[in-house]
Amino acid sequence: MCGIIGYIGKKYPQEILLEGLKKLEYRGYDSAGIALKEKNHIQIIKSVGKISNLEDKISKEKLIESHIGIAHTRWATHGIPNETNAHPHKVGKITLVHNGIIENAKELKKELEEKGVHFYSETDTEVIAALINLYYENNLEEAIEKATKELKGSYALAILCEDDEKLYAIRKESPLILGIGDNEFFVTSDIGAILKYTKDYILLEEKELAILDKDSYVIKKNGKEQKKEILVSTLNDEDSTLHGYEHYMLKEIMEEPVLVDHLIQKYQDNIELLPDLKKYKHIHIIGCGSAYYAGMIGKNLYEEDGLKVEIDVASEYRYRNIIYDEDTLVILISQSGETADTIAAMRKAIENHIDTLAIVNVEGSTIARESTYKILIEAGREVAVATTKAYILQVLILSLLSYKINPDKEYLEDLKKLPQHLKVLLDKEEFYQELAEKIYKEEDVFFIGRRIDYAISLEGSLKLKEVSYIHSDAYQAGELKHGTISLVNKGTIVFGIVSDEVTKEKTISNLEEVISRGAIPIYVGNEESNYENQIIVPKVHPKLQSLLIVPTLQMIAYYVAKKRGCNIDKPKNLAKSVTVE
Repeated sequence: MCGIIGYIGKKYPQEILLEGLKKLEYRGYDSAGIALKEKNHIQIIKSVGKISNLEDKISKEKLIESHIGIAHTRWATHGIPNETNAHPHKVGKITLVHNGIIENAKELKKELEEKGVHFYSETDTEVIAALINLYYENNLEEAIEKATKELKGSYALAILCEDDEKLYAIRKESPLILGIGDNEFFVTSDIGAILKYTKDYILLEEKELAILDKDSYVIKKNGKEQKKEILVSTLNDEDSTLHGYEHYMLKEIMEEPVLVDHLIQKYQDNIELLPDLKKYKHIHIIGCGSAYYAGMIGKNLYEEDGLKVEIDVASEYRYRNIIYDEDTLVILISQSGETADTIAAMRKAIENHIDTLAIVNVEGSTIARESTYKILIEAGREVAVATTKAYILQVLILSLLSYKINPDKEYLEDLKKLPQHLKVLLDKEEFYQELAEKIYKEEDVFFIGRRIDYAISLEGSLKLKEVSYIHSDAYQAGELKHGTISLVNKGTIVFGIVSDEVTKEKTISNLEEVISRGAIPIYVGNEESNYENQIIVPKVHPKLQSLLIVPTLQMIAYYVAKKRGCNIDKPKNLAKSVTVE
């Protein structure tokens, strides 16, 4: 979940590396560092906290005249966030940055210490540098190959050596991309970090080693040169600009009507482009976090369509002893397409000869490449750590797949109106600010709902806790009386999601139960109510209703977090792309 950028070429690298780190900061912002190389000298500068702290520190240093460098922004796994644990790490002649987790780091560290190596940090990364340095005897390629064979776990590495003028990069289970410029080359965790300089890139596969010189590159695996296709990114560097918005989260929420309209235009008259779920007897839906909650909506839809559906969190699914039926499809939902647990779940299905369907945002991602089928949600780059537009587009794709199972004229009519409904709802910024005023001082908030409304509750609750740090939980409304209603006190805010026609009256009864215990209800539904605090969205086809409700909860989470003075785009302890288990 850390961010890596490396450069070799004719330019001075520090500006390119800092610019890349700013684009990668969503992947981690505990600390950051940069390493520049000139002849046999490597200069390392590190700082704790935001990239701006590193930038300030660099401005006060006399930098060497370099044309090669690596940089890193960290989300801490091994060792607390401080300068010592920040990357890059240097041992002997080897300097490197790392994304991933080395599972046998303790064992390797003990062996290296017995050989006289002294460690300064608490990180697993320093162990990698020490291991490569141990094997280095004037052939860095050979040393990297030997060292990585001993590593258990995941890694993406960018490596410099004092007496080698090349930049080296290798990966296993963590993403790494090679950018191809005009007599310059880049390595990065995310293509968005280099779009300002090039859109041409190569995806490094498992254990492929890239060796970059100032005017050429070669990619090897097990010592053999690999022929690789140069791809062209369809992303735009403009996706990384705020365009006048105060935060990326708000910008990305406001993009939802246009992006929803784009997918509708693509599929409403071309539904045959989507795979047919009816040919499968059993559907498994897998995801993590918001992707899992999107999948819960899909489960509700497909069960109404008459399909047999299971859903599981990827980190649990990968360890289950699953007895697969014939004609099973595993649907994998991931914004980045690099979520480690979801990749493991996908590979479990593939090993059992089961078809997989990827619903992802990144075309060249691992999940997109390895799945039987893929559907791109086409959200563009999502910078804010808390997902908004990507979640909405995941749900829209799941809904369109349901429409293909059971075509419905009413659905199609409401689908066409969806972007305009969304725009009207999102334009009510003053209304959401007023509601946020009633919530932002609270430390406990609850969401309740039944069936699909429970799935909506989970996502609404997650958004609020992610960005505002308010303790927030979601419960099945019918379970309140089985213990959780004891948490309701006088003045407790309880959101009641009331859109499901089958259970609507039951959920309202549950709202009345919490009111009788002193709770302050916020009614969220598609029909007017008598509650003082209410969010009313247009009533549309049941398969589309959640697409109007969740954006209103995103807006409330945003304005509550703003009132509380939180770091909205980069919440504490979180990172965007969870590429480690």
